[in-house]
Amino acid sequence: MAGMDEENIWVTQSRNGDHAAFESLIREHQGMIHALTYRMTGSLADARDLTQETFIRAFRQLATFRGEAKFSSWLCRIAVNACLNWRARESRRTEIHRRWSDENLEAGAGGESSRVLPDQTSARVQAALNRLPAKQRAALILTVYEELSLEEAARVLQCTTATAGWRVFAARAKLKQWLQPRRNDDE
Repeated sequence: MAGMDEENIWVTQSRNGDHAAFESLIREHQGMIHALTYRMTGSLADARDLTQETFIRAFRQLATFRGEAKFSSWLCRIAVNACLNWRARESRRTEIHRRWSDENLEAGAGGESSRVLPDQTSARVQAALNRLPAKQRAALILTVYEELSLEEAARVLQCTTATAGWRVFAARAKLKQWLQPRRNDDE
């Protein structure tokens, strides 16, 4: 475990562009941040991603670290915010999948065969999203899951607002078609 003086030196060196010093900070705090993100998510894969995201954000925001708190506390705040943002995205995704399912179940006017378990629905929606062309999928995810406006999504995608709107429209039409409950021909 590094002492506070050594950690402060690493922070100062990292601010001055010393990548090896920042790697030392990562090695020092990686276990703690991974444990925190794992407890927040309950998923090893998501915890790994969020740990990486935490250190990337920390590196980009290093100039904002004032040293009023311990570096580890500052890192934990970044990690918690990353986890809260992740949770909000996951909640939006789950809610969107549930809505798609509800709409499609109602449209299917249902027999018992149209009943789908939530996990199956989520998997079907994710599989359908994965089938979309990349640019349509990106436009839909940015506007629906990330709740960006069409103008903001267009800037991210480096296209016109009209093009972003068309991509969202086309993606929704395909998803609606692909996610319609299948009826048996024998009915």
